[in-house]
Amino acid sequence: MKKVVLVFILSFILALGLFLGIQYYLNIRAEKGALQVTSSPASKVYLNDEYLGQTPLCKCQAADMVVPGDYTIRLVPSDSSLQEFQEKVTISQGVLTVVDRKFGTDGQSEGSIISLTPLADATQSQLLVVSFPQGANVSLDDQLVGSTPLVSSNPTESDHDLKISKDGYNQKEIRIRTPQGYKLTVVTYLSTNTANLTPLSASESASPTPTSAGPATPTSVNRVIILTTPTGFLNVRKNPSVDAEEIGQVTPGKSYELVDEQDSWFEIKMDDGMIGWISEQYAKRD
Repeated sequence: MKKVVLVFILSFILALGLFLGIQYYLNIRAEKGALQVTSSPASKVYLNDEYLGQTPLCKCQAADMVVPGDYTIRLVPSDSSLQEFQEKVTISQGVLTVVDRKFGTDGQSEGSIISLTPLADATQSQLLVVSFPQGANVSLDDQLVGSTPLVSSNPTESDHDLKISKDGYNQKEIRIRTPQGYKLTVVTYLSTNTANLTPLSASESASPTPTSAGPATPTSVNRVIILTTPTGFLNVRKNPSVDAEEIGQVTPGKSYELVDEQDSWFEIKMDDGMIGWISEQYAKRD
């Protein structure tokens, strides 16, 4: 009889242990989010300066998943001649954030960051599409729906073909799914289409010749104000290119001295005196 009771107690303890183990596993999964990172060529991945490993990387298992929050992700390509990539990402509870980067030179880098954040109303859904540079056409299932930055409310809960295109840049195509109760954010980085670039003639590229040698007239200092960004900050780069080295960050709502401008970029003077370039997508003249 004692043996029967002992066997029953041991069986109960084992069953309880198995249940608690499964419950613990589910709790880990529910409280954390997954992160997938791919790149070409392979690169080292850092999250808030903590080394995670090399691409392809997926923090998708319970023990490896990431605590929800805002992070800075940094990719350092194996080819030292290529510029590293750094950007803000948001990890949300119970969902996957996907980062993809193709490294190149002279504007040939491209990539995307796809993330989900829960909405207060679980019956709603939203799609936010941001591109660098701005003003790119957005097509959903081959239907033009607007230009970046674009917000679409309540897209159908299904798989979609998303295309982002802009003259002078290579088209970006991404397969997405827009689940109910979430905002799907797609940030894309377009590479330049060198095949369509037309060289300037000698007369067009020549610098203008001053028409007067008189004394310069003092002018008022022009300024730009930083607009709201999806990440809550705006990167300042060494040169007017999304591939250029990041030398600082500026805050939405603040204004800075405008030094120069080129295409879709403003050159500004930061509070510490350093000069760098910001995308005019998130800035305007003050």
